Amino acid sequence: MSEELQSSAKDEAQQDSNVGSAKSERVSEKSSSAVPTEEPTEEPTEESIEESIEGRTEVPTEAPNKEQASLDQAAVKEEGLETLLPIDEHEEIVSEGGKTIIRRGIFLLPNLLTLGAMFSGFYAIIAGMAGDFNEAGWAIFIAGVLDGLDGRIARLTNTQSAFGAQFDSLSDLVSFGVAPSLIMFSWAFEDIGRFGWAASFIYMSCAALRLARFNVQLGTTDKRFFVGLQSPLAAAVVTFVPWVGHKYGVAMTQPLAIGLAITTVFIGMLMISNYRYISFKEIDFKGTVPYLFFVAAVVLLVVIAQNPHETLLLMALVYAATGPLMWLYRKQQSLRSK
Repeated sequence: MSEELQSSAKDEAQQDSNVGSAKSERVSEKSSSAVPTEEPTEEPTEESIEESIEGRTEVPTEAPNKEQASLDQAAVKEEGLETLLPIDEHEEIVSEGGKTIIRRGIFLLPNLLTLGAMFSGFYAIIAGMAGDFNEAGWAIFIAGVLDGLDGRIARLTNTQSAFGAQFDSLSDLVSFGVAPSLIMFSWAFEDIGRFGWAASFIYMSCAALRLARFNVQLGTTDKRFFVGLQSPLAAAVVTFVPWVGHKYGVAMTQPLAIGLAITTVFIGMLMISNYRYISFKEIDFKGTVPYLFFVAAVVLLVVIAQNPHETLLLMALVYAATGPLMWLYRKQQSLRSK
């Protein structure tokens, strides 16, 4: 009995120890699961520090993305306009402040005056071909006024450009080369056949040659004088003759037509000659002038208003004659000095 009691007591004690060990294992598992284990940390390197700094200082890309999107939209619109109207923007290389820059666009005011002069010349062609020589004469007069204003306004406002110079020459060829020759042909040269259109063509060709030479010699000649008769004044002589003749109802005859053809060719030759004509570019419109000069201008305006056709034709003829007369005067002076 005692041995059985002892063995049972041992068995109970062993069971109790097993239960205790199982409880202790459960507690240790719970503690291990509850407390996080710390993993071994690596020391920070320079690359990781730089990456963290760059990540913190990175600028948000939303604004550049918006700007890029707007630029893309503008480019798409521009491409759409180019496909509808393929006209490139005018670019001109100029020097400003000692630096060479590219200037885009054209100056409005002087080129608008040049365009008005071209339109007046075109209207003069239409009016002359229709037989309305009074309208044609006034159109050439307006073209001359606008041609005289565009260059001076460009210089006063500092808006000169190579584009404006070339555009002005093309406008002058239409208004003071093509228009006068066709107006004179319509009034006097139709009945003399080939001689008439040959005279008209010679005049127009001389106007083109005079304008081309003027562009080449621009900036190298004396600004006080023009070399050759200016095309606006030549156009005034050729156009104002039909203007006055139409006013007084002059009947056209063959001898008169031949004489006018010779005169037209002579006026054309004056444009390509080396005769020197006063340019009046020395007049300072921003400065003061003598009082008597202003009174003379008022009297001239009154005279022109009373008899515009005759007065303007007379003024054009006198100015055209000054070139040969000044040449003869200088020739005589040189001969006397020898």
